[in-house]
Amino acid sequence: MNDTRLKLLGIPFDGNSSYMRGPAEAPDKIRKALHIDSSNMWSETGIDLGTTKCINDLGNLEFDKEQDHWQMISNRISLELNDKHPLICLGGDHSITYPIIRGFSEKYPALSILHFDAHPDLYNDLDANAHSHASPFARIMEQQLTGRLVQVGIRGMNGHQREQAERFNVEVHEMRDWNGPFTLKFDTPLYITFDMDALDPAYAPGVSHHEPGGLTTREAISMINRVEAPSIIGADIVEYNPQRDLNEVTAMTAAKLLKEIAAKMLQ
Repeated sequence: MNDTRLKLLGIPFDGNSSYMRGPAEAPDKIRKALHIDSSNMWSETGIDLGTTKCINDLGNLEFDKEQDHWQMISNRISLELNDKHPLICLGGDHSITYPIIRGFSEKYPALSILHFDAHPDLYNDLDANAHSHASPFARIMEQQLTGRLVQVGIRGMNGHQREQAERFNVEVHEMRDWNGPFTLKFDTPLYITFDMDALDPAYAPGVSHHEPGGLTTREAISMINRVEAPSIIGADIVEYNPQRDLNEVTAMTAAKLLKEIAAKMLQ
């Protein structure tokens, strides 16, 4: 573990948000919370992420207005995966997950996705935008970029998205059926995408779309720590909106999830 370094990349983009902007401000806020003196860099599983060999922070992706943003994200992901170190991305709205997975799929043609969210994000398009933050998993599944998509925390599914989930054979664990954390087993390399509104607004008020009835922070951490997979190759934390946060509670929660996901990668 001491010779393993994972990478951290901010992707400050919220141009496909449907309700309000703000998630583009999140990467630096999460970093600040990660390093705040009121806490430390240890995971609950006993890994010190503050050692020099643990996290290589690459800063934020800088977008060129003249270039295709999606291609820029995919190209940067492909570049960072050349040395095969795990990569965690900080969004940003959830639309960035599609180009991220596109980059990962070049290196890992057989990968699974574990998706924490209040919403399935399976719209064919939303407001005539096929790249909406409500549509990334429709694009991912259409292009067969993953062999298995598992969603946890869902409680905002409408009829269209239910049809999409059936069409793409998505494994959906809805909150209406929630009986507590359980173990998910994967046979291929795993990518974790965590939308902060998977958590109940009581635990993460700093999101654009408040959906009551969500996961507690403890339940989410327990789910992450119970995952069984050959390897966790990447992750993202998205949809934190600092403009709606209260006393930086959600920033601290995002940083906590970052530590636990990173530690799980390094185990």
